[in-house]
Amino acid sequence: MGSYLNTGSSAFKIALNSPIFVDKSKLLHYTNRAIGTEQRFLCVSRPRRFGKSMTVNMMAAYYDCTEDSSALFDQLAVSTVSSYQKHRNQYHVIKINIQDFLSATHHITKMLAMLQKYLLLELIDEFKDVCFRDENNLVQVMRDIYGKTGQPFIILIDEWDCLFREYTKDQDAQKKYLDFLRAWLKDKDYVGLAYMTGILPIKKYGTHSALNMFTEYSMIEAGDFARFFGFTEEEVHALCKTYQMNFEEAKAWYDGYKLVTHSRFGNQIYSMYSPRSVVEAMLRYQFGAYWNQTETYEALKIYIQMNMDGLKDSVINMLAGGSVRINTGTFTNDMTTFATKDDVLTLLVHLGYLTYDSEKEMVSIPNKEVSQEYLNAIRTMDWHEVVRSVEASRKLLDALWNLDSDSVAEGIERAHDEISCLQYNDENSLSCTINLAFYFAREYYTTVRELPSGKGFADICLIPRKIHADKPAVVLELKWNKSAKGAIAQIKDKHYIDALKDYHGNLLLAGINYDKNRKKHTCVIERMENFRNIQS
Repeated sequence: MGSYLNTGSSAFKIALNSPIFVDKSKLLHYTNRAIGTEQRFLCVSRPRRFGKSMTVNMMAAYYDCTEDSSALFDQLAVSTVSSYQKHRNQYHVIKINIQDFLSATHHITKMLAMLQKYLLLELIDEFKDVCFRDENNLVQVMRDIYGKTGQPFIILIDEWDCLFREYTKDQDAQKKYLDFLRAWLKDKDYVGLAYMTGILPIKKYGTHSALNMFTEYSMIEAGDFARFFGFTEEEVHALCKTYQMNFEEAKAWYDGYKLVTHSRFGNQIYSMYSPRSVVEAMLRYQFGAYWNQTETYEALKIYIQMNMDGLKDSVINMLAGGSVRINTGTFTNDMTTFATKDDVLTLLVHLGYLTYDSEKEMVSIPNKEVSQEYLNAIRTMDWHEVVRSVEASRKLLDALWNLDSDSVAEGIERAHDEISCLQYNDENSLSCTINLAFYFAREYYTTVRELPSGKGFADICLIPRKIHADKPAVVLELKWNKSAKGAIAQIKDKHYIDALKDYHGNLLLAGINYDKNRKKHTCVIERMENFRNIQS
C-alpha cells in the first residue's frame, strides 16, 4: 500500500467504524458510468465539512486493484447496481490531497515539484518492469505504464481548489497550477477517471474554464450527484429516530439546502442537511452550531460588509427570511473577483452560507445554524441597527403572546425606523420588516410565508414545533393603508386558519396595518382557545 498510489481502504474503514455512517455508496454507480468515456472528468464542489474527503476515501477503497474490498462493499447500497462487480478493485488509484502539498511547501513551484517527485517515486517503484523513457516526467511515466499494461488510472484529487482559497490574489501561481493539471490530465488515455473535490468550481479565465474537459457538479447545479451532497431528509429522519432526537428541531437547525436532479422523467428536489452538524447533534444529544466551529465568522464577515450594489439590503432581507434574485453567470469562481453583489452572493452559495433555488434563481439563508453565523458576523460590524432589532425581537414576541397590541405596533415601528433599507413600497416590504422584528420567533416556530389556506394565502403563519407545543400558533395578516381590524376580519372570512387544521392548541390572530399617510403601524390581536375544538 502506497502513500499516494493504491492507498487501500484504511481511511474508508474509519468511516465505516464510526458511530454514524450514512451509506452514500451509490455515488459509485455514477462514477462507474463515466469511466473510459468522454465524461470521465468530474469536479464536485461543495462546502467544507460536507463529506468530500470521505467520498474520495470510499472511491479509493472501491477501485484499488491491490485489495479485495468486497467485505466492505457487499453490504452497502452500491452492491445492488449492475456495474458493482465490473469495476470493484480493477484499477490502479492515485489519491492526493493538494492541501498536504501546499501546507508543506507554501510555494507553487515547490509544491508542484514535490507532488510530481512523490508520485514518480511510487509509480516507478510499483512498475519495475516498465522501460521508462523519462523517469523525471510524470506525464511520460504514466504514458509508459499505460502503454505496457493497457490499464488506465483512477485519479482522485481532494481539496483541489485550496490554492485558490489560500493564495487568492496570486494569479501567477493559480495559472501555473491550472496549467499543470491540464497538462497532466487533459486528453490523456491513461486517465480512466479523474475525480476532483473542492469548495470552489473550476476557475474561469475570460469566458472559458481553464479545465474545460471537466463536468462540474456544485451547489448551484448538483445534477445526478445532488443526493450525495449531504444527508437527505429521509436519512436525517432515520437518525433522529435512532438517537431519539426531535426531527422538527433537526430540520430547523440544519435543513435548507435545496438541490435538484434533472432527468427526462422530471426534476427531483432533494432537501439536504449539513452532515457534520447532524452527526455532532446526534452524538452529543444536543442541537447547536457545529458546522461553523471549523471556521470563524470572519470568513463570512469579509464578504457581507462589501455592500456593493445594495448587498447589505439583500442580507437584511434574507436575515428576515426573504429571498433575493441573483444571476450566477458572472461569477469567475474565485474569492477576489467581484463585479456585482451577485458574484458575492454566488460565492456564499458555494461556501454554504446561502442556498440557491435554481428554478426561481433566488438565494436565501438555509437554516438556523447558518443564520446564527450571520448574526455573529454582524455583531462585530457597524450594522448596529440590525443587532438592536434582533435583540428587541425577544420582547416583541413576549408582547405578542401577552396580546399587548400597542407594544407590538411600537416594536415594529422601531424596526422600520432603524433599518433604513426597509423602506415600504407594498405589503412585501412590510412583511420583511415584521419577519426581522420577530426574528427570535424562530427559536420556537416554523415560519411560513404566504401559506395556502381557505380562499387565499395567509401572509405569515408561526407554527410551534412539537417541543414548543406550549406556545400558541400565530396567523399574521398584513395590510397597507387599510385597517388592522380589517386584517383580522379577512383571516376569518377567508378561512386562513384552515391551514392549521392539523394543529391543536391555542391560536393568536394578529392584524397589522401600516398607514402610509400617518407613517404609523397599528395592531389588533385576538386569542382563540383550544383551536381544534372550535374548528370542529
